[in-house]
Amino acid sequence: MKMEEIRRFERVGSHSHITGLGLEGLKAKEIADGMVGQIEARQAAGIVVDMVKKGKFAGRAVLLAGPPGTGKTALALGIAKELGRDVPFVSISGSEIYSSEMKKTEFLMQAIRKAIGVRVHEMRKIYEGEVTTLDIKTMPHPYNPYQKIPKMAVIGLKTKDEEKQFKVDETFANYIIQQGVEVGDVIQIDADSGRIVKIGKAKDAVKKEALDLTSHEVVDLPSGSVSKEKEFVYVMSLHELDVATTRRGGIFSIFFGEKEEITNETRQQVDEMVKEWVDSGKAEIIPGVLFIDEVHMLDIEAFAFLNRAMESELAPIIILASNRGIARIRGTDTKSPHGIPLDLIDRLLIITTKPYKKEEIKKILQIRMAEEKIDMDEEALDYLTEIGASSSLRYAVQLMAPAADIAEHDGRRKISREDVEKARKLFHDVKRSVEYLKEYERMMLGE
Repeated sequence: MKMEEIRRFERVGSHSHITGLGLEGLKAKEIADGMVGQIEARQAAGIVVDMVKKGKFAGRAVLLAGPPGTGKTALALGIAKELGRDVPFVSISGSEIYSSEMKKTEFLMQAIRKAIGVRVHEMRKIYEGEVTTLDIKTMPHPYNPYQKIPKMAVIGLKTKDEEKQFKVDETFANYIIQQGVEVGDVIQIDADSGRIVKIGKAKDAVKKEALDLTSHEVVDLPSGSVSKEKEFVYVMSLHELDVATTRRGGIFSIFFGEKEEITNETRQQVDEMVKEWVDSGKAEIIPGVLFIDEVHMLDIEAFAFLNRAMESELAPIIILASNRGIARIRGTDTKSPHGIPLDLIDRLLIITTKPYKKEEIKKILQIRMAEEKIDMDEEALDYLTEIGASSSLRYAVQLMAPAADIAEHDGRRKISREDVEKARKLFHDVKRSVEYLKEYERMMLGE
């Protein structure tokens, strides 16, 4: 099949540029792996990673404490990246646990089990090769026409001996997007489940792109047929296994919701099954990272649950984050540092973050420009840096996309200072929003 147009369907996340902690040994580089500044915090995080790898972190957790916009989420993600490939990273906010549909402790239990991976080894029929072409077709979301979702994909794979092209459905297309597959990657596709595993970047692709350094593992082009029987290695979370076991619909049931309640008996059954897999060499446990932002929003019951969970045999690395000082513990009249009970704080390794310096803000903006493929002249970048220093880094980053859109409508690819000024005028930061509220306070509705 001849490809008329090759497009990459991509979604750039706010921390998609983070690939590690930027360490050399236990010493943090000024700029590396998408990380800028926060030298002491990154070095402390590196020690945590080292302790985890040596099995000396049991019964502990980490608290990242610092003002808003000082890189706490980036640090948590960096820890997960440093722990290795396939390590699950689950991020939740403290306020998410309050729901009329699910108990707080059940929500936390599911989050914990989502953060524990099981790497499974099985002999399967797979398709393996270097991606030569990739075209993902999209369609409007059935409930939100402004959002695009994958409909199908056409993917070309080649080995040293064969080259083939495949037309795949939305399940395969979703896996392609989730794994961030690009032309030049060497991948494996499970023919039955549609699971995709990215092995690394082909040597020829690295040479073609003239890359001196790459964060991807460089691998040889596979030999033999594209279709073959081979050991297929994939990762599932304990929660996915819980859901599949509860619905008794096999592995595919994980794609179709989870309306049935997951009981403790089901979880015990899954744990026993996984232990059997581990003992027989079929699988291995991968403890991941559970990141709980706005931890002060948890109440005393949730804190008690976390305290117990940290002692569990199967427990992920729990990282908490707070931007609060002395605050009341929800569910009590007691005030405590960061709104966390003292008995839990005693068990935490606390890492503090500090506001970024002006030159660090500029470098972070440059990294985000490269990640979002945005071009900006030096005057505009200096002005955006001033905004980041006087208002907040988050606000400066958020202005980049509107400024790029304004420039595009004026027929330019490069953002100018005037584009940033227009975006700043249209979109207010917190300080100007407060001034607006004071000006129109009498016209606003109260509680």
